[in-house]
Amino acid sequence: MTWWGFGALVFVAAVLSGARPGPGRHEVEIRGMAFHPAVLEVAPGDTVVWVNRDIVPHTATAKPAWDTGTLTQGRHGTIISRQPGELRYVCTLHPTMQGTLVTR
Repeated sequence: MTWWGFGALVFVAAVLSGARPGPGRHEVEIRGMAFHPAVLEVAPGDTVVWVNRDIVPHTATAKPAWDTGTLTQGRHGTIISRQPGELRYVCTLHPTMQGTLVTR
């Protein structure tokens, strides 16, 4: 069996068993004074990255759990989701900007 054939076989076995291949990576874009997507569902151990595409600074803050700090245009902030549950977060500079991170 070739190397790629073995890798495909392992992947298929993991899918059929319901096993996750490992922690995932998710991106939330900040653009148009909003979080996109506004609601994101992740698994424990997944990485979430907020990227600011607006010309003004923003934060993604779920007190007291985490805070990306102030993100200027083109900058990003990262957290690793740990505990199952639903966390609502806001931009502390623009409180009408709201999002939800759901960890299952």
